[in-house]
Amino acid sequence: MKYFVESYGCTMNYGEGEQHARRMESLGHERAGSAEEADIIILNTCTVVDTTEKRMVKRMNELRASGKDVIVTGCMAKVQGSRIMLRLPDAMVVPPEDYDLFTGMVESRFGTGCCEERSPYGRTAIIPVSQGCLGNCSYCITKLARGKLISRPVDEILEEFKGMIESGVTEILVTAQDTACYGLDIGTDLGALLKEMLKFDGDYRIRIGMMNPNYLDRILDDMIDVLRDSRVYRFLHIPVQSGSNGVLKDMKRHYTVNKFLGIVNRLRDEIPDISIATDIICGFPGETDRDHQLTISLLRKLRADTVNITRFSARPGTEAAEMKEVQGNVIKDRSQELTEVKNSVEYDVNSALVGKRFRVLVTEHGKGNTVIARTDNYRPVAIDAELKIGDFVDAEITECASTYLVGKLI
Repeated sequence: MKYFVESYGCTMNYGEGEQHARRMESLGHERAGSAEEADIIILNTCTVVDTTEKRMVKRMNELRASGKDVIVTGCMAKVQGSRIMLRLPDAMVVPPEDYDLFTGMVESRFGTGCCEERSPYGRTAIIPVSQGCLGNCSYCITKLARGKLISRPVDEILEEFKGMIESGVTEILVTAQDTACYGLDIGTDLGALLKEMLKFDGDYRIRIGMMNPNYLDRILDDMIDVLRDSRVYRFLHIPVQSGSNGVLKDMKRHYTVNKFLGIVNRLRDEIPDISIATDIICGFPGETDRDHQLTISLLRKLRADTVNITRFSARPGTEAAEMKEVQGNVIKDRSQELTEVKNSVEYDVNSALVGKRFRVLVTEHGKGNTVIARTDNYRPVAIDAELKIGDFVDAEITECASTYLVGKLI
């Protein structure tokens, strides 16, 4: 049978979607080029915010009308099973904690195929290293879906990593709900894991996934050592979420704004050209105008390379869902103001790179004849040239926008 994986949400979800694909191919099922060509759709869901959940529900309705067989995985499979069964009563639902049963469940229901197993990797691959986290953020439904921290064994991860390198993968994304928590339940940590990965020779790049400040702080020295290796992108995604200590306390984030800034300043002192990405939740319950202004001040002071702004969305079963919400029109206005500030800062940061030259790795196709490449500090560069994914080339930055650079081959 032909299958198609539709993944939504975070990098980890996409990585798990690829693991589902490898499990399907191990049973002899063939990967289809589109959902329309497939007999089985694997809907790998996300429910992090309300808008995403509505998108999932709409897609479920479409799949029910199509009459195709559906396997539902991801966070909704754990926390909103009733919503799934209401729309897809015949679907096979596999929550994250049952992924080790996925192959057997598929074989029992759909049998095996006769398609030859192909190389499971492209030029970019994702390695999920753990499930769950150690946090208790008051707004987070992902914690309810993924549960406590369960780290994968080091040997298992290294075997997968070795297979990727031997298959010609040039970009590996190390991902988890909070990568900085990796290994704390099994007597190791992320720094030790990454150092073991880097013992494998090759011209590749590792991107370290999102990590929360309080757990990053515990392994900061090791992370600085790892980031000095040329095969690791000099990039970290460290969500701050708010510039107000009061809001951070209500969010149960377990750090202060000054602690966050101290971590970033240390990283910049040790790795001068490091790129920093961060996240902001706008309009968290109880957020005042002063809290909002503190967040604006933080963005101007931080001068992050990338800022992701999300309007607060109450998620069922979380503490924040019981808190008094900020009015929708106020959240909208604050979000627009934050977006204007972040766009201005990002453009200013990118403008300083115009005229500079970098060795970049081509990672994806862009619009038309363009490709997107990444500098060693993970800045995206659009290049108008016929290049292959996985190529390393030299480029000069000729112009920029707030969210990307434009380059030419040299």
